[in-house]
Amino acid sequence: MDAELQRLGRAAVQLERTGRLEEAMTAYQQLLARWPDLPDTWFNLAVLQRRLRRFEEALESYRQALDRGVAQPEEAHLNRAVIYADFLRRDDAAAAELKAALQLNPRYVPALLNLANLREDLGDADAASALYERVLAIDPQCHLALARLASVRTARGADAALSARLTAVLARPDVAPADRATLGFALAQALEKAGDYDSAFAAATQANQQSRLSAGPGGVSYDRAQQERFIDELIAAFPLSAKGATRSAEAGDNPAGEVKPLFVCGMFRSGSTLVEQILAGHPDIAPGGELDFLPMLVRTELSPFPQALSHLGASAARMMAARYVDTLTRLHPDARFVVDKRPDNFLYIGLIKTLFPAARIVHTVRDPLDNCLSVYFLHLDHGMPYALDLLDTGHYYRQYQRLMAHWRALYGNDIVDVEYDALVREPRPHIGRVLGSVGLAWDERCLDFARRANAVKTASVWQVRQPLYQHASGRARRFAPHLDRLAEYLGVTRPR
Repeated sequence: MDAELQRLGRAAVQLERTGRLEEAMTAYQQLLARWPDLPDTWFNLAVLQRRLRRFEEALESYRQALDRGVAQPEEAHLNRAVIYADFLRRDDAAAAELKAALQLNPRYVPALLNLANLREDLGDADAASALYERVLAIDPQCHLALARLASVRTARGADAALSARLTAVLARPDVAPADRATLGFALAQALEKAGDYDSAFAAATQANQQSRLSAGPGGVSYDRAQQERFIDELIAAFPLSAKGATRSAEAGDNPAGEVKPLFVCGMFRSGSTLVEQILAGHPDIAPGGELDFLPMLVRTELSPFPQALSHLGASAARMMAARYVDTLTRLHPDARFVVDKRPDNFLYIGLIKTLFPAARIVHTVRDPLDNCLSVYFLHLDHGMPYALDLLDTGHYYRQYQRLMAHWRALYGNDIVDVEYDALVREPRPHIGRVLGSVGLAWDERCLDFARRANAVKTASVWQVRQPLYQHASGRARRFAPHLDRLAEYLGVTRPR
């Protein structure tokens, strides 16, 4: 029996290593059907199910691992919390799992960090700060906790003591590039808040350089030619000759009574979180956050994208649309509309209109210099390498503009632009226009977004906890001496 168990276990692991995930999951399930008292195998199955986006099944497998005495049970609770928070948007359940992990191990830093992050999402700065301080008491070298603490405090105002603390840690030679990047972006934010704009820009530049180095030998680079080719391919896949035709008409839209998607997209840092929060004040609209459904579809079933769209049949399109609607329904079953505000969905507007021909696209627009500068000051994933260099960000911005011009020419009034600077001056007409585009009337509750208790899982979490303000408009003026080349590249006037 032991030999057979080991053989099946090795077979499951090998299938997983070679990327045959569905087969690996089946192998684990077959093994557990014969020998159910294997907590580590339940844990491994749960990890695989999570990768396959079978979240409810993963939760149950983690539960089986816990019930059967898995070693380090706090890790299973942590993984359950991540599923609840990031994928199912059940923050109360996530908090309960994290607290269960900490009851087992009060010094379990990953659970403390995740709980602090959850408190940030919910706008509880005091609780988040206390948790980050607790982490630093356990592990003074946890640079992520220090950076997050500084960001939370900076959101309330300049904090000279924390800026000095960040500077002191960055002066140490033993700090790794990834940690230098994390700390450097926090320092840039703190220095900007204090009004030291030249030092803030220098800190952001250093942070971006360290982020590039943290990727390992050769670093990470943005390929401008490749991005241009990708935009060319998207434009070619949805030619203007198709204007007025209903592409993949048989896919149709979700029937009346089902949850409908409302897409908010544009450049990162262009105001999409603010727009979502204002819209979510309407009783018929719920916030979905930055959903990964479309990018995941592009990376898997529609790869290579967009070439694979030429082989997308009506039946497959209907199934994809139905799965997307099911995702929205599980998040907010009682809503008429759920906002998907993933900014880079602007790349997939053609796909969106293929799956949902009647969909409305809310396009958030911001001053080019303000937008590129805000991206430069943000610690983005290496999957967005354009953010690491200001002129690369400018190049990406120009390609984004080129693609959006094509989408507008193709889909016309189905794309509703919302300009950030105009929105913060007077939100009613701009949000009213968005609501009208989907058949909804203005609701005064839309303006109560700053007091709303829902979780916000983006870098703008603290900005949208405040009433509307205009000091982010014209941000580039404070950094004007550093933006000459970017302004020239973008073809705009340098701010004075």
